[in-house]
Amino acid sequence: MKRALIPIGLILALAAAYWWFTRTPKPQPFEMEKVATFQSGSDRALPTIPFKDVTLDSGITFIHENGESGDKWLPETMGSGVAVFDFDQDGDLDLLFQNARPLAKSERRPGHTQGLVLFRNDGKAHFEPVPDFIGNQLDPFGMGIAIGDVDNDGWPDLYLTGVGPAIFLKNEQGHFVDRTTPELAGSPDDWSTSAGFLDYDKDGLLDLVVARYVQWSMDLDRDIHYTLNGVDRAFGPPTNYQGTSIRLLHNEGNSQFKDVSIAAGVAEADSNSDRLRGKGLALCFVDPNQDGWLDIVVANDTVRNFFFQNQGGGTFVERGVDAGLAYGPSGNATGAMGMDAAYYRNDSRLAIAIGNFANEMTSLYTSQGPDLFSDSANIEGIGSPSRLALTFGLAFPDLDLDGRCDLIQVNGHLEETIEQIQTEQHYRQAPQLFWNNASGKPFRFIALPDANLGDLAQPIVGRGLTYGDLDGDGDLDLVITTVGERPRLLLNESPKTNHWLRVRLEGTQSNRDGIGAVITLTNGETVQRRLVSRTASYLCQVPVSATFGLGPNPQPGSLQIRWPSGKEQTVEISLWDQEIKVSEPQ
Repeated sequence: MKRALIPIGLILALAAAYWWFTRTPKPQPFEMEKVATFQSGSDRALPTIPFKDVTLDSGITFIHENGESGDKWLPETMGSGVAVFDFDQDGDLDLLFQNARPLAKSERRPGHTQGLVLFRNDGKAHFEPVPDFIGNQLDPFGMGIAIGDVDNDGWPDLYLTGVGPAIFLKNEQGHFVDRTTPELAGSPDDWSTSAGFLDYDKDGLLDLVVARYVQWSMDLDRDIHYTLNGVDRAFGPPTNYQGTSIRLLHNEGNSQFKDVSIAAGVAEADSNSDRLRGKGLALCFVDPNQDGWLDIVVANDTVRNFFFQNQGGGTFVERGVDAGLAYGPSGNATGAMGMDAAYYRNDSRLAIAIGNFANEMTSLYTSQGPDLFSDSANIEGIGSPSRLALTFGLAFPDLDLDGRCDLIQVNGHLEETIEQIQTEQHYRQAPQLFWNNASGKPFRFIALPDANLGDLAQPIVGRGLTYGDLDGDGDLDLVITTVGERPRLLLNESPKTNHWLRVRLEGTQSNRDGIGAVITLTNGETVQRRLVSRTASYLCQVPVSATFGLGPNPQPGSLQIRWPSGKEQTVEISLWDQEIKVSEPQ
């Protein structure tokens, strides 16, 4: 009987694999005339935002090891993240790269010591590895990074996710010490992905949210045996693995955390219930109704996205369906990967962008009222150009400093041989930069052509994405991680015609970094808004400072800051092209 079932199982597995890599969502209506106009430009001349790849010259020697063994284990293709932060508090943004290794102990290389790698920046985008960093000796199958000052001592601490137990490294004045507790480590069988710090109960201490992907093991993966050509193994989809819930860890003080996932309503005590089980790959913290309590959005792969609305008493209610964030425009779940949020229209309407699988356009959920969103990707110009891409990292930096958040996404497929069954797909895919067009005609976002992007247009197997002013010239540079290869450090070489202001908060009653604060900049007739958070993109962390582009003719203006404590503060601004620090009033 078992032998008779083997061919049936092989046929089903082959059919599932073929569906996964060739799936195409239901056709969505979009105006072909506008797409044609879109290709030719807009009411304004398209800007040139060129980037220069300086990875080799910068001193970054890191090469990602994905643990590739030939067995096509699902974690091998998911990539690892990178974080931009000032670990030694010298005023320059440093880089931390996560790394992986072979999953089977028998396949690990003797003497392999390149675990996590931390690079110190000299302020001009020249880097050198930190030799005494404890991460050099760690050997995790690493994925995500979360950064937060958990005890408000001014030194950012690290939380590191991956396949297996997580790791917590305490920053003791620039020197990291392993302070992982059982609560922080989680289960040995966990597969944790993106993570982030927020103060969900506004007690002044940063709590921790950890997204988890699927219930995976090498035995399960081996038994499923996905294939593209009927013979060789291939990376299979997450659809045949059970989902998991996110974890919410409350900061108890003294670097101790307590798992409150069930009590807070983001997980269920009933182990048989799948109501709050997702397949989380990215996190984002938002406050769309501006009540001062941070909500949690989870991008889930092939199942509905979650929107955990903060009730203000230490609990959350999941409202993804009601809020319009759960599904794509066809009413189906998408292959959601990376995520970021921004007020890209410079008004009160928040938008949440989610990068999706190939043949699924990037989602752009735009606020239509308090806690109500609709996907406006097509009408804003992102839909059609993003449809073929398989998108992971995604973010909303203002890359030309014109006062409007742009959207950048990095792409790359899972399978090296995808072209054998889908000729329009490629393993290496170029990143895409959607320029925010002020007129909104014909679209709000316009995909800049390769000729305007310099080295950014080179196809890669992209995964993580972050940004920051790494060379000290004011504009925002990019760091992109890849699978099994060098990362890309891309310096922004835009014309220096626009001005900028960078704002760093220092909380006193609120958490030290002001995570959850809302900064509103009024400059002439332009009003820009930023919610302070390090958590964005895919497996990555972005700088905690907020960068505002001011355009070519800045005017004196003001900053309005709503701190997590509820305090409101106004700061008059008459200088620019510098970073300022604003302390919360006592």
